[in-house]
This record gives sequence, structure tokens and C-alpha cells, in this order.
Amino acid sequence: MADHSAQSAPRADPHAISDDVFTVPAGVTEVIPILDFGSQYVQLIARRVRDAGVYSVLVGPDVTLEQLKKLNPTGIILSGGPSSVHDENAPQPDPRLFDLGVPVLGICYGMQVATQLLGGNVAGAHEREYGRAQIDIHETHDGLFKGLPDKTSVWMSHGDQIENLGPDFIATATTPTCPYAGVRHKTKPFHGVQFHPEVTHTPHGGDILSNFLFGVCGCHGRWTMADYLDSEGRRIKALVGDDHVVLGLSGGVDSSVVAAMLAKTIGKQLTCIFVDNGLLRKGERALVETTFRDHFDLDLRVIDAEKAFLDDLAGVTDPQQKRTLIGHRFITVFKETSEQIKSEFANKNTQIKYLAQGTLYPDVIESGQGYAGTAANIKLHHNVGGLPEQLGFDLIEPLRNLFKDEVRKLGEVLGLPHAMVWRHPFPGPGLAVRVLGEVHATQLDLVREADEILLEEIVANQLYEKTAQVFAVLLPVKAVGVMGDGRTHEQVIAIRAVESQDFMTADWARIPYDVLATISNRIINEVRGVNRVCYDISSKPPATIEWE
Repeated sequence: MADHSAQSAPRADPHAISDDVFTVPAGVTEVIPILDFGSQYVQLIARRVRDAGVYSVLVGPDVTLEQLKKLNPTGIILSGGPSSVHDENAPQPDPRLFDLGVPVLGICYGMQVATQLLGGNVAGAHEREYGRAQIDIHETHDGLFKGLPDKTSVWMSHGDQIENLGPDFIATATTPTCPYAGVRHKTKPFHGVQFHPEVTHTPHGGDILSNFLFGVCGCHGRWTMADYLDSEGRRIKALVGDDHVVLGLSGGVDSSVVAAMLAKTIGKQLTCIFVDNGLLRKGERALVETTFRDHFDLDLRVIDAEKAFLDDLAGVTDPQQKRTLIGHRFITVFKETSEQIKSEFANKNTQIKYLAQGTLYPDVIESGQGYAGTAANIKLHHNVGGLPEQLGFDLIEPLRNLFKDEVRKLGEVLGLPHAMVWRHPFPGPGLAVRVLGEVHATQLDLVREADEILLEEIVANQLYEKTAQVFAVLLPVKAVGVMGDGRTHEQVIAIRAVESQDFMTADWARIPYDVLATISNRIINEVRGVNRVCYDISSKPPATIEWE
């Protein structure tokens, strides 16, 4: 067995992970563990598998055989990664996983390390391949490439490649410079591809993954959000019993879906706290109250804390300091409100035992709690930090196994309004990071009105669901202008609109000129104090999506 004691890219130790990482949701009968070797596309692999209706879970490359067995896998995927198999501490899987009797798919580095463990030889390629390549497929009657054309495009990204396949393998696909672009083992259920089937640049990549899931592994694709709602709802109901749950409701997609799910599952045993910090979008408070107090009929406590938040922000211009102050004030307000509610329920002989959060699967991975990713700090305003411990709560995270697109699907199953389920992301610190420089109530009103006009026109022109995020930013500068017969010296609004699949990268949206013209004219004419509008055409990277 390979030595995993000191790998080149440190990973979270799976032995230190809580047991629930290797416990699949109730009712799930088909599981595909994905060993993450550091691929930038690993979450995309997991999403593609789930999109096909099969539950996937990300684990570290040094996951033990016992932990894999606990998942009862239907198949296993080995991801790509930046390492070379010849690196001194290159990550390797437990070779015994190839004897579990379940199909294994190796992608890029995952293919290389697997073939090396199974008797092949990997070397530096004479010609490295990055980008689009044409492959010739030799087996289209069965296996990974069943039903595919003899020639097709794929997306390559590798410096090493298999040099000697060994006697136990068969080449299933080639390129002019890569003789083993696809392989399979003669006796073990292992298949490998040197390219990335999970990316959109591989046109038949979805077909290849489907062939692996349904043709090779024999999956049926029964993973649905309705089933998840049923099984997770039963789990939460059994866990909570007669106790009470409190939830910090922000009005965003994640916390709204958690609120709707718990309202359906435990009803009046849920109390939601909505903190109005004065940094919200126009109409946000009214939307939350109407949706959850009227439609879902739940116990919603709205806390007016605008003055406290704005007092904290007085004189502050540094964006990170803004975030920190807002996070601390939120915790203070939430704690005070929770203590009041606890006292109220104690008089009724009812205990508030649980705190619910809208933690998603990528948050779990990136926070170092588990599966494969390296440890990283979650921003304070996206999470309630140590509140569970500070208030003596146990934590409930109904969405911790889901990606964002799955949360949206769950919201639709729950009957949340379409506009709420598909709304664009909004930063935890709210408009405080869209007012560059010091934050005042008048500036917040100005950017709030400009943002509302922008969104009105984006929706009216059917561009909202074609863009990933659209918002207005108030710049800390003034510009000269002419309005009527007079000279003006007023403020500048920047418009930001991006397209993105995963928000890790983003490109600026090509909004039609006539729509931009209407937006600019309306903002300048209707928002008093603005005489100039700019359009941000920066991509991420190098820019970020938010300005602060």
C-alpha cells in the first residue's frame, strides 16, 4: 500500500471527519464516491453525477477501504489533479479499492495513478495537451463510449500520459499524440480517460458519464429532490422530537429553503429570526414577511436593528472591517433575540434545542470539515460562527449534502415563489459592500433605488435568468455633469452584470446597448444625486464579482 503520510497537497484527514460524512441520506441506494486528487473540476464531476439522478459524495484520496465500504458504493470515480504520479509524495488511493468488485472510472490523473497501480507505466508526454483535442474511439459498441461517434472532440489538460499500458489493459481511444486517451482493464471493472468528460468543452462528456453510471455501474438514477425532502424531513422530525428549532432567516435562497423545509416538517416547532440591518435590498423585509408569515404561517420574529448596524459602520471605509463589524453585530443581535425566545419558551415548558443553518455541500468541503478540500475559513457573515456552542444549541443543516442548483430544485418542490428560488446571490454584508467607502443611510437609499431600477429593466427584458448576478455599486467619487441648464457635481453608479456557472469564474454579461441606455437614463433621471452611470466589463479573474 502506498505511503500517504506526507502528500504534496495537504488534505483533511478522513479519520478526523465526523461519522456523518460517510453516512448517506436515508433512502439512497446508489452512491458514487469521488476521490478528489485536487482537480479544479471535482465539484463539477459530483454535480454531473447528481444531475443524472445518482447520489455522489466527495472524499479525500487517502480514504480508507473501510470508509468506502461504509458508503456501499455502486461505483467509484478517481478525479484529476495537478500532481504527477512521479512526485515524491503524489497522492494515491488504496490499491485494494480495485478489488471491491465495483466499477472504477479514472479521469486524467485518476486514470494515470490507477494504471500505474495496476501495472502500467506513466511518463512525461512528448507533446503536452491542453485544450480541445480530437480522439478516435475504438469501442463504440459497449462500455464508456457506447453509442458515440468514431471521432469526437474532448478537453485535454495533462503533461504526463501513459507510456506503457501493460498486458492487462486495452486502449479504447487515442489522439494523434496520446495513444491511450481511453483505456479499460481486461479483468477488473476499471475504465480510464485522459481527458475531462465533466466539462462542457467535451460535447459527449455527459454521454460518457451516463454510460459509466448506467451501463457500467448499473445505476437507475432515482436520486430526486422529492425523495430527498421526504427522507431528510423524516430524519429531522425524528431528531427534533418535541423540541424547538431556531433559524436565522436572511431572505436568501439557502435560508429560505431551510425555513420552508422545516416549516413543512416540524411546523410550529420552528421560530425564524429575521434581522433587518438596514443594508437590505428594496422591499426585502416585506417580501420575507409576506412569504413566510403569510404563506407558510410560521413563527417569524423581525428585529429592527438598522441603527445599531449603521452606528457600527460610521467612519469605516475598509471592506474587510465592514464585514467583520457586520458579522459581530449580527451575532450580538441574534444571541439577544435567541435568549429572549428561550426565556419565552421556558415559561411554556418548551426547550429550544436546535439551531438550523443553510450550510451547503461546497461550504462543507471548503471549510475543511470533510471530504476532500483543504481547510479554508468561511466568511463570518455567511455563517453564525460559534453560535451553536455559545447558545448551547445543537446544529441542524438540512442542505449540507446539496449543491446550489439542487437547493433551488428543492425550493421549487417546497412551493417557494419562483422569484425567490431563482434570485441572484446577495452578499452577507448587504449593501454595505456596494457602497464603496463610508456607509450612510442616504447613500444606502441611493444605491438601493438604483439597484431596483436596474433589476426592473433586467427582468422586463427577460435577462434575469440569463445572468448569474446583477447589481449596482455606488462609487466613492463625484463627476461633473449638466442637468437642465446647470452644472452638477454628483455621484457615480457602476453597473455589474455577470454570467457564471459556478461563481469561481465569471464573464461580464453582454447586455444589449438599448437596455443599458434605458437603465442609465432611468437611474440618472429618477435617482436624485446621480449624474453618471458606468458599466463594469471586467471578468473574474482577475476581478472579483463584488467590488468589495
